[in-house]
Amino acid sequence: MAYASWMLLRRQPFFRIERSDWPMLLMLGIINIPMNQLMFVWGLRYTTPADASLAYALSPAFVLVITRVLGHEVLTRAKVYGIICALAGTCIVLLEKGLSFRSEHLMGNVIELCASMSWAFFTVFGRRMSIKLGAVYATGLSMLIGTIVYLPLYAALPVAHVPPSVLSADQWGGLLYLGVVTSGFGFGLWYYLLTKMEASKVAVFNNLQPVFTTVMSFVLMGIVPTPFFVVGGCVVLLGVFLTQRG
Repeated sequence: MAYASWMLLRRQPFFRIERSDWPMLLMLGIINIPMNQLMFVWGLRYTTPADASLAYALSPAFVLVITRVLGHEVLTRAKVYGIICALAGTCIVLLEKGLSFRSEHLMGNVIELCASMSWAFFTVFGRRMSIKLGAVYATGLSMLIGTIVYLPLYAALPVAHVPPSVLSADQWGGLLYLGVVTSGFGFGLWYYLLTKMEASKVAVFNNLQPVFTTVMSFVLMGIVPTPFFVVGGCVVLLGVFLTQRG
């Protein structure tokens, strides 16, 4: 709704979009909500948050492979070493957060890997649209199209028949944060960065998420970081630095 209101205020209606761009925008919408966001939440039911974080830490590697196959980027040693280094650092940070490869988590891990791969495609293919149409407009279109495509699927899910009154204030707050900060501000900022940097250089910042989570836990909750975090965080930062140098 926020993005739709913004597009109306800016007077950027759909008919100004070139016909050749619609297939790409439709694909981005499908990848964005029905695939990426639904699979991420669905996968969390069958695995641990740490395993899900590791799956998303692999998205820079997926991005690098996709861009290399499509010829969008030059594959350099610095990028490869940087992404490997960032992934290794993420693993170190997550080892004490419940990272697990037990068989009962296999289904959830596979779903999260698919979600991570879909995010990689959303990043790679969305870059051209964000450069052509503008980051906020491209994000708004993908959100709006994805929501329209997702509505029939949502109506068929059992959760669609749950009355909103059963949700607590904390749950509403969490939904508001996910909708406004994560999906609203976060996605728009992601596409803005894609207009300024190569996809692989943007994607590697995904690996900083567990590092920022630990830092926020210390600032807001007083949880003291462990040596695992200090070592892993430094390795992640080194990986991000190497990738940007590439």
